[in-house]
Amino acid sequence: MEAIKISLDDYVLSGGGANGESYDHKTDPTVMLKLYFPGKIQQPLDEMRLARMVYESGISTPEPGDYVVTEEGRYGIRFRRILNKVSYSRATGDHPEKVKQYAEEFAQMCLQLHETHVDTKQFENVKDRYHRLLAENPFFTTDEKEKIGNFIDSVPDTDTAIHGDLQFSNAIFTPNQRYFIDLGDFCYGNPLFDVGMVYLSCKLSHEDFIRETFHMEKATSIRFWEAFAPAYFGKNLTLNEIEKKILPFAGLKTLIIERDTHCPMPEFRAALEGIIL
Repeated sequence: MEAIKISLDDYVLSGGGANGESYDHKTDPTVMLKLYFPGKIQQPLDEMRLARMVYESGISTPEPGDYVVTEEGRYGIRFRRILNKVSYSRATGDHPEKVKQYAEEFAQMCLQLHETHVDTKQFENVKDRYHRLLAENPFFTTDEKEKIGNFIDSVPDTDTAIHGDLQFSNAIFTPNQRYFIDLGDFCYGNPLFDVGMVYLSCKLSHEDFIRETFHMEKATSIRFWEAFAPAYFGKNLTLNEIEKKILPFAGLKTLIIERDTHCPMPEFRAALEGIIL
């Protein structure tokens, strides 16, 4: 896929993340740009291909546009910008009195995603992804890796969609539509691998991280989880039973976080104690 050359003079910076920055077009409000940091070439190309396949699979996500490169050699992707959108995390932070409504809406989005069957020849199996992340992780011992690998293998398989980074900041809505965004880790498999990130984001993350990333008090994010859990799992399980079930999957997200931060995360590893001890 050949990259289209663009000028950053046409864009204005709108946000940033671990791998790059986002920009809005100065004159066309329907165009947004996700631009990776210098030196990253293969990653945006892979994400572009994945974004196109996810969109064509019928997942509700903004339509990807072009694979682009700036005059300075930075690569990225253009997307169709969703006007008047807000993320579920921002909406909850701005209107904590609506936390139950937003949590239940997000749960319905997740249930629909996790009921969507995908072509397993196009996408990676979540187990294969975690085994790869586990092999590449330098912070777990050989014995710990073996126990975590055995747990991954023990989880029943499915051929349904997984977002891969299922935080409530990665779901947006307008008055008429809802979308998932940032599907760079999209794959398929058991949805528990996905829901673990919801629990980690809302319940296990530190207060400062939640304030900075999700724009709310931790008490509000906990309320979000406590409304999300029965809406997603049903009311036959208690909250304690749900959390016991989901805890090791939240711990597995440590592999993704440590991949991105390049350092061990003991506060999240604690969720794996039932596996590795």
